[in-house]
Amino acid sequence: MSGRLLYWLVMKPLSLLPYWMLYGISDFFCFVLYRCIGYRKKVVLGNLKMAFPEMSDSERNAIARKFYAHFCDLVVEAIKNFSARESELKKRFVNLNPEVLDHYFNQGKGVIICGGHYANWEMWGVSTPLQTQMPLVAIYKRLADAYLDEKMRETRRKTGLDLVPTREVKGFLEENAGRNFGMVFAIDQSPADPKKSVWIEFLGQLSPAYFGAEKHAKELNWPMVYGHAERIKRGHYTVRYSVVTENPTAFEDGELIQYVSTFLEEDIRQVPYLWLWTHKRWKHQNKQPNGVRTWTKADVSEKI
Repeated sequence: MSGRLLYWLVMKPLSLLPYWMLYGISDFFCFVLYRCIGYRKKVVLGNLKMAFPEMSDSERNAIARKFYAHFCDLVVEAIKNFSARESELKKRFVNLNPEVLDHYFNQGKGVIICGGHYANWEMWGVSTPLQTQMPLVAIYKRLADAYLDEKMRETRRKTGLDLVPTREVKGFLEENAGRNFGMVFAIDQSPADPKKSVWIEFLGQLSPAYFGAEKHAKELNWPMVYGHAERIKRGHYTVRYSVVTENPTAFEDGELIQYVSTFLEEDIRQVPYLWLWTHKRWKHQNKQPNGVRTWTKADVSEKI
């Protein structure tokens, strides 16, 4: 099915349903994905075993069950974003301290905002622009289907979030030199090329990481902020911002990525099922180039 048909025959009609009906659909698909198909179950349990070797199999299976329920909720909540009212979005994803972002905006500064695929990053993207003065720009990878890509960008832009494809970031920054905004990065993606990565310790594993958030923080000399997201109850989330640093150039290359990743790791360890365990985060683990430094939590322990 083409992206155009998928959008108009499936996604758009589903987005018009109330949340309670969508959660019924979520429950059904959770049963199918987890119990019947076992969608990426080997990957999920493998990741959990690597991250939590001290846990028993039953403990990791319990996290996996909760994860699949949350994952299916994420899918229907993302679909609902196509039609959700602004008042509903602000109620369901609350920014607890948007004054952290507003403070820098009022000072005439931009800010680097870091987070991970944790809680509900999609709902954060459409609700947060409604709750802060700071213009927000998210760096993302284009969808393979051009029509769905455009619809996704259209949905997020209607509440104020701008999206810039990864390959267009340099041109965007040149065109917007002197403009202040919040530049949003997901710091937990697995880089396509491990040779062009920063190597850090994350969830007890040797992990390649993208350098972009640190690179732009240093080049622009913008403060870095991390968003601690929480799930309050089904369909309701909050985010609380912590200032990582106001002086990114004081960090060695790679050190800042390790430092901010400890914030995400702490959140994951507290509530593991809210992270996106279906992606192969450590698929390049054994491809670290010779002579490349690995940063560890011990290296930044004095800053934590």
